Amino acid sequence: MQFVLLVYSDPTRWPQLPPDEQKQWVAAYHAYTEALAAAGVLRGSNRLEPSSTAATVRSAEGRARVLDGPYAETKEQLGGYFLIDVPDRDAALAWAARCPGARHGSVEVRAVGAPPTA
Repeated sequence: MQFVLLVYSDPTRWPQLPPDEQKQWVAAYHAYTEALAAAGVLRGSNRLEPSSTAATVRSAEGRARVLDGPYAETKEQLGGYFLIDVPDRDAALAWAARCPGARHGSVEVRAVGAPPTA
């Protein structure tokens, strides 16, 4: 069963960290990614560009409207994800608890559903 682990954090904190602490976090994420791969559950992952580069698309009355920015009402923003394939939700939650993002932000766990059928 596939789950996506969505990593949320406060993007204003990273630039304030001393370089040695930034290196520790990078190393923690590398170790976590390697652990996922070694367990054979990693299907994909990536860091996202800052939310300042995002665009939000809304459609109303048949017309798309594109707005610059994420327009989220939160200090934490989606910073990256891990797509994993594990037996069940409990296993996904266990992996999410090990994610470094759980220590400096939050990790949302969502099952990846099958595409809708017509």
